[in-house]
Amino acid sequence: MGAIGLLVHRLARDAGGEVVGRPVEHPFTDATFHPSTPGWGFTATSRYTAGVAATLRGIGPALVEVHNRPEIALSLARRFPRVALFLHNDPQGMRGARTAAQRATLLQKVDRVITVSAHLRRQFLEGVEGDVTVMPNCIDVPERSRKVRERLILFVGRVVADKGADAFVEACAASLPQLPGWQAEMVGADRFAPDSPGTDFTAHIADRAQQAGVATTGYLSHAAAMERMGRAAIVVVPSRWPEPFGMTALEAMAHGAALICSRRGGLPEVAGNCAVYADPDAPGAIKDAILALANDPNRRTALAAAARKRAQTYDTPVAVARLLALRSELLAC
Repeated sequence: MGAIGLLVHRLARDAGGEVVGRPVEHPFTDATFHPSTPGWGFTATSRYTAGVAATLRGIGPALVEVHNRPEIALSLARRFPRVALFLHNDPQGMRGARTAAQRATLLQKVDRVITVSAHLRRQFLEGVEGDVTVMPNCIDVPERSRKVRERLILFVGRVVADKGADAFVEACAASLPQLPGWQAEMVGADRFAPDSPGTDFTAHIADRAQQAGVATTGYLSHAAAMERMGRAAIVVVPSRWPEPFGMTALEAMAHGAALICSRRGGLPEVAGNCAVYADPDAPGAIKDAILALANDPNRRTALAAAARKRAQTYDTPVAVARLLALRSELLAC
């Protein structure tokens, strides 16, 4: 299950509501899920939207919440009385929201546009006037985190250039020889799937990681990746692309790791002053950050404690309260 699926699951589980989506092999069992059969249409999107609309008519919702699909939100807004659009990615790269005119239409036709970060809100409102609500992502913050951490430097995410996978390997290649007793590990593949295909980039990274002494696991389930975060002393999120939110950074903070990350996109909103920031394209920056934290256990402990405290503000019950308040507001209109 991808990041958006995990978020929708948490909110449906704790805030109520029923989920409609494409059929999946193993749907969640602690919230109501309706698999949608495609309807009639000339395109895959129109067929999917027709199927979703037919399913929704059988449910009779007072409010429809569409996640990350502007075109579908716009279509459903013509068929149902209240529709809210939640955006998890840069709208300027999405069909139905690329242009200022399209985004202005969305503001007119749907009841509310919600973004998961102020960074995305700015992207949506570029060239547009209107009201966009920011509602950050949430996480189930573990009740406890390990006080004694393994001397492990961890990367979790897609093994692509945008995520800085190569910058992580090069930083570890330069720092590990100076850190006896420390290990580094990469969790991830080109895609978030167990059958993710190999690419020239992943093959290059695997070879370079082996030379640098960085272990690679390939794709792991979300639970397995989080278990590693719960053990690691340092987690590195060296994203080059503007992160829409920064979920991996938040997961590292919630699990008690000391965080190193870039300042791209929504990452500074999430991490605040609870991370060491390093530019993935500045020579030696990530290496220097790793060495500084690895050689300063007191700073690691303080940083991790502050990050855990900050992560509590993103805990699922906090997000549920925000969502329920938003729903009440929209339904009262």
